[in-house]
Amino acid sequence: MSRLYLLRHAKAGWALPGMRDFDRPLDASGRADAEMMGAAMRSRLYVPDRTLCSNAKRAKETLEGLAGQTDTGRVLFFDGLYSADAAGYLNLIKNNGGSGSLLVIGHNPMMEDLALAVSGGGDEAARATLNHGFPTAGLAVVRFDGDLASAAQGTGYLEVFLTPADL
Repeated sequence: MSRLYLLRHAKAGWALPGMRDFDRPLDASGRADAEMMGAAMRSRLYVPDRTLCSNAKRAKETLEGLAGQTDTGRVLFFDGLYSADAAGYLNLIKNNGGSGSLLVIGHNPMMEDLALAVSGGGDEAARATLNHGFPTAGLAVVRFDGDLASAAQGTGYLEVFLTPADL
């Protein structure tokens, strides 16, 4: 059995004139939400063996907020998590996930598309919450019977979907 933790970056501020979207930092509520989600992950024993993180500033700052509260395992950064589609995310997961657990910190709409695509079944409440969208600092916990190298559309089970509003 393996677990995939899909975390959308926390809330970022608007880009200042001349600033690239890639470089937008978290705002104060985003920093607080990242820390809160890290504490929630620790208390629920959602501790990844490895983390794949977008190189975008807001994703890296989300990782920093989590890491101040819980262990994030070995961290690898990928530019592709900023621009890839859900299929690209899944390829990164298959190539870097192995067995155990993996946290991916990325962006929407890819996170939402991926969570919906890989979750063939799931907890009714979690699925209902996810169907309303994937808010910033939202966390989908998807369980797979095998390792993540064999993760595919419809093969996972959505165990939990947490949002900052739930904490």
